[in-house]
Amino acid sequence: MSMVARLAQILASTIAQGMQAGDSFPPERDMASYFKVSRDTVRRAIDTLVRQGLVEARQGAGTFVAARVEQPLTEMSSFSDDMQLRGLRPGSRWLKRELRRPTPAESLALGLGPDTLVMHLERVRTADGIAMAIERSVLSAAFLNGNLEFGESLYQALDATGIAPAKAIQRLRAAVATAPDNELLGIHIGAPVLHIERRSFSAEGRPLELTESLYRGDRYDYVVAMDRPI
Repeated sequence: MSMVARLAQILASTIAQGMQAGDSFPPERDMASYFKVSRDTVRRAIDTLVRQGLVEARQGAGTFVAARVEQPLTEMSSFSDDMQLRGLRPGSRWLKRELRRPTPAESLALGLGPDTLVMHLERVRTADGIAMAIERSVLSAAFLNGNLEFGESLYQALDATGIAPAKAIQRLRAAVATAPDNELLGIHIGAPVLHIERRSFSAEGRPLELTESLYRGDRYDYVVAMDRPI
């Protein structure tokens, strides 16, 4: 691993260990002295973090930790809606779009027969062009007539057909990035990620979609609001 990559990894770990959005980094000359590297190495390491969306370099002001995306646990929304509410531009980079038969686990989760066609969708979800999550979804092909070119938002496409996801069961757990997901997200192997499994339902309780997502732990937070009973 090059010195630039090692320094970028150290700085990214420092951010993950407690720095807040808007916190500033020391001047490049101070970091160069502390880490015993050249200022060019520091500058290139910071450029790496800028490309990863972890920091913002402001001309004449310095380098600052970029804002994180927060999602309240009580709200159900699509990735596109979530990003737009935060003033970010949602996007996708498709990895796979195919029609196939469901696995036994998918058949059970979605209440589908083994010969039912499902849509299998895999994509990297982005916010303002920065990789935020890997999303892998499965749903009955009948909902969208097998149309794999449904647009940017799966939920908006389902809403347009009158099949609106109204509620969901979601399971979250901590995980670490492994290859090749780390490259897709622009993070190093072993970096923390948030693993989310969601099963959504119609208002009548019909299973609609099963989605497994990996969110960057350095860019995405889930927020829970709690009341203490009196």
